[in-house]
Amino acid sequence: MTKHETEIIADEKVPTIEIIREFDAAPEQVFRAHVDPELYAQWIGPRSVTTRITRWDPRTGGAWAFASDRDGEEIASFYGSFHEVRPHERMVWTFTYEGEPDSVALETLTFEELEGGRTRLRVRSVVHDFETRDGILSSGMDVGVNEGFAKLDELLAKGT
Repeated sequence: MTKHETEIIADEKVPTIEIIREFDAAPEQVFRAHVDPELYAQWIGPRSVTTRITRWDPRTGGAWAFASDRDGEEIASFYGSFHEVRPHERMVWTFTYEGEPDSVALETLTFEELEGGRTRLRVRSVVHDFETRDGILSSGMDVGVNEGFAKLDELLAKGT
């Protein structure tokens, strides 16, 4: 895996998805891009959509919500709760697609410091069954993840 490839792993034994990606920025910068709503809206998701943050309280016990728009029309919305926010180290949140409210994912994000001021981001998403996990994987989420991380690279390169 090179520093700019995204690895997406589906465990055969448990309904999880793990996403691993390295960034040429310090953990503080990558973490900030996850908790600052203005920054998050700029990079999350595929290039074909814009993101509107509708609720954002990035603290342990806080809540969040955003909508994805294409050509001025809402195509999807997501919401959840911040269960744990440890600045620059770890974040645990629930992630729910409004169209599938019974399919809540529990996600743990870790921000690992690497040599040279770089970061390895690990996202581990746990869902309640393999059908849900496989549905997420087949939804085109890889396009959103890869294009989103490319946009995040561009933001981080600006010194954000």
